[in-house]
Amino acid sequence: MSLVKLNVKKGDTVLVLSGKDKGKQGKVITALPKKGKVIVEGVNKVKRHTKPNQKAPQGGILAKEMPMHASKVMLVCPACQKATRVAHKEVNGKNVRACKKCGEVIDQTK
Repeated sequence: MSLVKLNVKKGDTVLVLSGKDKGKQGKVITALPKKGKVIVEGVNKVKRHTKPNQKAPQGGILAKEMPMHASKVMLVCPACQKATRVAHKEVNGKNVRACKKCGEVIDQTK
């Protein structure tokens, strides 16, 4: 598998574009660029039967989020609160992500 360029990072708010959770918004918990997938909080949940262990001493049926393809999500701009594509700008010698709709820089400069 080849490395896929993801337009979203861990901590970004995204909108789900297709699938059973279409229209839902959530925060990216994990980005998996080698697989081209992301795990979004509260989206694409499945139930798994688990044996009792240290983490879940009760065991039973647990709901957890599963990875979904990164092409099914779109970044939500923190400034204009709209789903947008990502533009790349150079600010102070660094390449940063920007909103295509309002032009606001998405990455926080430190």
